[in-house]
Amino acid sequence: MRLGRLVRAAAFFLTLAAVAQELSKPEGQRTWNGKVAGVPYDFRVPTPRRFRDAYWNPNDERIFTDKVVGLGWAINFAQLIPRLQEGYRRLAERAQARTEVTVR
Repeated sequence: MRLGRLVRAAAFFLTLAAVAQELSKPEGQRTWNGKVAGVPYDFRVPTPRRFRDAYWNPNDERIFTDKVVGLGWAINFAQLIPRLQEGYRRLAERAQARTEVTVR
């Protein structure tokens, strides 16, 4: 319960800090996206391309990409899925090797 409150409070204050950061810039220099305390934020109107680049971008090696709207990170499934498949394949190979050793 307390952890949830702490996470919500941190998100709230980071959002306030991001908005304050943008409002402190001259009007023509406000981009409404960037980082605050190392956490990415983006308050621009989302586009289909930004959604695709955040959630399915095989050209970006990162699993955690900047979120399309709001504060935090998105998951690049184009990188996550192959890594999970490789991990599963390795586990299956280990299990198979252990089975072969036990059978002998």
